[in-house]
Amino acid sequence: MTEHNFDLIVFDWDGTLFDSTALITRCIQDSCVDLDLPRPADRDASYVIGMGLQDALMHAAPSLPRERYRELALRYRHHYQARQHELVLFEGAFELLQALKSRRHLLAVATGKSRLGLDEALASARMQGVFDATRTADETASKPDPKMLHELMDELGAEPGRTLMIGDTTHDLQLAANAGAASLAVSYGAHPSDALGRLAPRHVAHNVAELEHWLLTHG
Repeated sequence: MTEHNFDLIVFDWDGTLFDSTALITRCIQDSCVDLDLPRPADRDASYVIGMGLQDALMHAAPSLPRERYRELALRYRHHYQARQHELVLFEGAFELLQALKSRRHLLAVATGKSRLGLDEALASARMQGVFDATRTADETASKPDPKMLHELMDELGAEPGRTLMIGDTTHDLQLAANAGAASLAVSYGAHPSDALGRLAPRHVAHNVAELEHWLLTHG
């Protein structure tokens, strides 16, 4: 794989490969309303996407007593599970992954989802077996702690300098920086381009086609 710049390419899931940002934002908002909490603005609710669920809800509803976050998480799961069948991969995402596999890149997922949530999403998208390794927030540290990415690199034998993290949030890009890896941003997910650009990713792609072009040219 020495002809490539990166041996390991790690993708965030929600908002990067899976078109789920709007639904997650609405589910966070609806779960807060269920508990008579202020409804977070769209920007505030989408900001926490990519974190582990507990951390995300603590940011979205900071006034809630700590002992009630489990109740809030149950309401979030209720709303998400009721509509998760509506979610699909971004157009071109599957073809992108196949192109990278044909070039013999190692592929992984680092996500704020739970293990159960990621496994369900991979099954619904018929993506089992596509990735060489995956990590979820409930089995390691939540982003932007570098532990998730360190574990993937250790498992797959990749060096930080040969690893690229791709995501739609500043949490993803900070994760890469904390782990000593390179990053690539996509602007079609949860966080705006200007916030992503401040963390100096190699590139900010505005759609999957642009992402594929960059990866096949520079990856």
